[in-house]
Amino acid sequence: MTRKRLGLIFVGVGVSLLLATFISPYASSSPDGLERVAADHGFQPRANAWDGAPVKDYAMPGIKNEKVATGIAGLTGTLGVFAVAFGLAALLRKKDTDGNA
Repeated sequence: MTRKRLGLIFVGVGVSLLLATFISPYASSSPDGLERVAADHGFQPRANAWDGAPVKDYAMPGIKNEKVATGIAGLTGTLGVFAVAFGLAALLRKKDTDGNA
């Protein structure tokens, strides 16, 4: 991977982390599309199957300040997604360079 491409990736990750951390706390508190459909069609109780999720309602548990809890949840989620994406890319690239793909 070229140094320029790697730099561009890190800039993208950095911008994403900044947005997830500092802008997400100001997102609308209205239900998202799936929650709205579930409420409109009367199956909201069944739609709450993820009540045991580690980060419920886009807020990190145990943090009293709602905006900080949402920002940390955004930061954590974004880091997780990028870690999985980089891991998959590394695995796929290794297979491709070995001639196994």
